[in-house]
Amino acid sequence: MMKLPDDTKPMPDYGGDKAEDTTTVHAKQRQRGGVRTMPFIFANEICDKFAATGFHANMITYLTQQLNLPLVQASNTLTNFGGTSNFTPLIGALIADSFAGRFWTIIVASIIYELGMVSITISAVLPSLRPPPCPSQQNCQEASNSQLWVLYISLLLTSLGTGGIRPCVVTFAADQIDMRKSSVLARSWNFFNWYYFGMGLATLTALTVIVYIQDNVGWGWGLGIPTIAWAISILAFAIGSPLYLKIKPGGSPLVRLAQVTVAAFKKRKLAVPRDDALLYRNTELDAPISVTGRLLHSDQFKWFDKAAIVTEEEQKNLKNPNLWKLNTVHRIEELKSITRMLPIWASGILAVTASSHIHSFVVMQARSMNRHLTHSFEIPPATLSIFSTLTVIGGLVLYERLFVPLARRFTKNPAGITCLQRMGIGFFINIIATIVSAVIETKRKQVAADHNLLDLPNATIPISVFWLVPQYFVHGISEVFSSVGHMEFMYDQSPESMRSTATALFWITIAIGNYLGTALVTLVYKYTGPENNWLPDRNLNRGKLDYYYYLVTVIQVVNFVYYVISAWFYVYKPLDEAKDDDDDQDAEMAAEGKKLDYSNGNHAELEMPAKSDTRRIV
Repeated sequence: MMKLPDDTKPMPDYGGDKAEDTTTVHAKQRQRGGVRTMPFIFANEICDKFAATGFHANMITYLTQQLNLPLVQASNTLTNFGGTSNFTPLIGALIADSFAGRFWTIIVASIIYELGMVSITISAVLPSLRPPPCPSQQNCQEASNSQLWVLYISLLLTSLGTGGIRPCVVTFAADQIDMRKSSVLARSWNFFNWYYFGMGLATLTALTVIVYIQDNVGWGWGLGIPTIAWAISILAFAIGSPLYLKIKPGGSPLVRLAQVTVAAFKKRKLAVPRDDALLYRNTELDAPISVTGRLLHSDQFKWFDKAAIVTEEEQKNLKNPNLWKLNTVHRIEELKSITRMLPIWASGILAVTASSHIHSFVVMQARSMNRHLTHSFEIPPATLSIFSTLTVIGGLVLYERLFVPLARRFTKNPAGITCLQRMGIGFFINIIATIVSAVIETKRKQVAADHNLLDLPNATIPISVFWLVPQYFVHGISEVFSSVGHMEFMYDQSPESMRSTATALFWITIAIGNYLGTALVTLVYKYTGPENNWLPDRNLNRGKLDYYYYLVTVIQVVNFVYYVISAWFYVYKPLDEAKDDDDDQDAEMAAEGKKLDYSNGNHAELEMPAKSDTRRIV
């Protein structure tokens, strides 16, 4: 028979005499990091974003104009490797969280990415690695298999490098600043907003300078400059190494999740005690994975609580238990937190599916339109993305300075609105963006028909390229809400020791969305027929791209309904937040009760922070 402790007193915390207080660990780690590290990290990220944008923004032009690939094949190639680039972050995150740490994961991954950029730059310089030029875009010789393999290897190296960079850099930067909720809410700015703002400036520079060089000077310089910039970013990041706060990895998060699941399954026939104080807790065991605070017990997914039931046999060794049989409440709540996040996380998949090919198609639309600013100067097609970037940059400032103070008056929320509300607004605005895209494409084709240009794919249609600006504007507003809100949600609601993994999940959303986007485009291409294909290989004027945009709109509407339902039922994670010395007085005043700590037989009274509010907040 199972023997439980006396129901009249709380379950002891089996941390032991040497258990180091979470606050002490937190204070020690804060000796490094801080705002002084931001110039090095942001220098790295600015060069990183500048190089990555310069490398990828105009790649559809390189594939169709330099390698002479058909539109759908070129677009699918970029989307597939984009999907791979967003899948590998899960591997990089597991490496960082398990044993390597974020700093070294970023360094090694950056070097791998640099090798990929060097490879594709060399292929752009050497004529033998490209097919003969084909200005007419008719009866062109496509790139050979060997030439395509050079491209694929280059893209694969960049995808692998991305896997170590994306899940770690944002989280590593956030690690340098005290991101505990009580500290963050006291600030007048949001780290994730300003992070996106800085990256927007780098993107803007790449879209104007690098894309112009690629279209008007040459692809050797157009890819070479981002390659040099990336090398500088690695150097800048390494120089700041002595200043960084480097949080030690807490072991494989997947192993911990598996241990909780296995332990709960083994005890599936046991009844969970009504009083959660009887469940197993161990401060010392959880200290490495709960620096900023331990997760409190929640009533959701109570089946997992079986993993924390102490049997008579397990009472003999409670300081060092077999984690495949007995787990702490904190570790169980890690699994619960990830489980709660999954429906919200999944809502991003169809959103990405809907927009995965839009950039490539818009570049091809722009190439057929009048891009003249003056008689001799034309805007490069890929440069039009600056309007989306400018919208994001300006929108983030307005969001912080106008929207948040105004929303705060109505919601009483220090952040203005919750990250879930922010994501929902972004999803809704993106529906409007694709409708605008469809209407503009209808207008473009109508002008082509009026001037008898439908059968001339290389002719310039007498309609200004600035007709495409409204859709970029609306997409930019959507990103201010959805993308920033999604990343903030993944960081804030994930367990502390799994933040790299949670950030990787953000990119996994994009990966799956890209793969589904490829499948969607392939199916549309296959089943709309050779005669009236919505997405023709060479002549977009004879296609029905506007129909494709309307199909994407329907997908987004379905996804929005799913998201609203998921967000309505979401419960925020409860956290017993660690306090610095300066916060001790406030913590005592906020405490609502006391508990007895029976560790080592001591009956000292300890202040017990009020349990976090777990009410549904949409």
